[in-house]
Amino acid sequence: MPPSLASRLLFHSTQPVPLFEPELNAEVYDFIALSLRAYVSPWWSKISRYDKDFLPIITTIVLKVIAALHSRVTQAHLPSLVFHDVSTILTQHYIDYRNAAAKTCTSYAEGGAADLPTLFAHLQPHMALSSDGIIQPEYYRQIVDHILKVCLPQEDYEPESERIIVREIIVKLLVNDIIPKITQPWFIQKSILDLSTPTPSTNFSFQQLVVIVLSALQSFSGTCLALIHTYKSAIYTIKLVNQSPPRSPKPPPLAPPNLIPPSPKHVSQPPSLSAAPSTASSASSKIAPSTFSATPIPSLLPTTRPSVPFSPDHDYAFTILRLLSEITSASSRFASTFFMAIVTMLATAFSPFLDKLLPHMLHSFLSPQFLLNTTRIAKRTMFPNGYPGPPPIEPTPEEQAEIRAKLVAWRGSGGLALVAPILLGPDPSATLGAALDPLSDPQCNLRLVVFLLDRVLLALFPELGASLP
Repeated sequence: MPPSLASRLLFHSTQPVPLFEPELNAEVYDFIALSLRAYVSPWWSKISRYDKDFLPIITTIVLKVIAALHSRVTQAHLPSLVFHDVSTILTQHYIDYRNAAAKTCTSYAEGGAADLPTLFAHLQPHMALSSDGIIQPEYYRQIVDHILKVCLPQEDYEPESERIIVREIIVKLLVNDIIPKITQPWFIQKSILDLSTPTPSTNFSFQQLVVIVLSALQSFSGTCLALIHTYKSAIYTIKLVNQSPPRSPKPPPLAPPNLIPPSPKHVSQPPSLSAAPSTASSASSKIAPSTFSATPIPSLLPTTRPSVPFSPDHDYAFTILRLLSEITSASSRFASTFFMAIVTMLATAFSPFLDKLLPHMLHSFLSPQFLLNTTRIAKRTMFPNGYPGPPPIEPTPEEQAEIRAKLVAWRGSGGLALVAPILLGPDPSATLGAALDPLSDPQCNLRLVVFLLDRVLLALFPELGASLP
């Protein structure tokens, strides 16, 4: 069997360090080898054609960072991050966007001169973004440099050339390639459309009656078998969840001696849901000016703090329901308000079970198989033939309008089709269109992504927020 690309390019003089399971290790090494061959070898070969040790050194640094990140992810309290913090940030994004949209063409918008992104930027200022929505690369250079300092041993961090190369590669991919792409409205809408299953409309005719009658028995038997399987799976899941121990946050990793460890109450608590719509906005307006100092940075990521204390291990379902209510504007219709009130009461009654079920589902989803599939998809997408493929063509305005039209026409299937008329109101298309509007501006989406990225980094590296007052 011929040696793999990683063996020939990265580990020609050393043995690969096992990080994960063997199958996942092979995919990760192959992905790193393809990335370095595509983005580092072309320009490094012009500097030093016969140097064969540079790529293995870069690989060693990357693998140590991956190992440190994997350790911190396992120590982070992911259910609190996903179900509390991410849901709260999304809810606040919808609230601030709609507040900014309501102020356009009024005296609040400087006599109508300020556009929607400017008004939204006033509600959610961030030191990483300028007033016109341009990312400051220096902000992420400082963060990546701090991550490298925390994750790497001193002997690997001190060589400046390798560290700067790794840092600039990460910053370029993040600032120039990833963030501008995922903040485009059509990309978000297409991702939502790929996750949904639109139901095509069909025309009923008399000739279809015979087919429907003949397939009735088969459908009925299949439904019965599905119900039996669902019942057994539900009983097994309930037993498994009830027997599982409660998942409490693990203590964060120790900070280096020259960093002040953060206070737990300023790091692990997400914003409060009961605060006024301007809570996150007023907190974010206290961010320090956009000045950067040499690493280490005691406090780089802005955070918001709740107005009332609550435990991050409870009420997972409540924040999700609050987000769903805000997305669908449920409070503006009586039927949807009544429906959400009933669902909220049921979620409150079953809160102890849901607080175990949702983390169990999250940890089951983030399995090694999920990481393996994600790595394979990323490798096939970025390197379809072993080399970088051509950049994807952005859809035309007509294609973007078609993607939005498909989402607006979505009505769900199965049980969702029964709930959709109650939740979406008498005009579902208008409700779904209003739900897509807060994600239809690239500059507003950019601020959402930056705040989400900040919260993820703060969960993995709590020392970034060490000097919060």
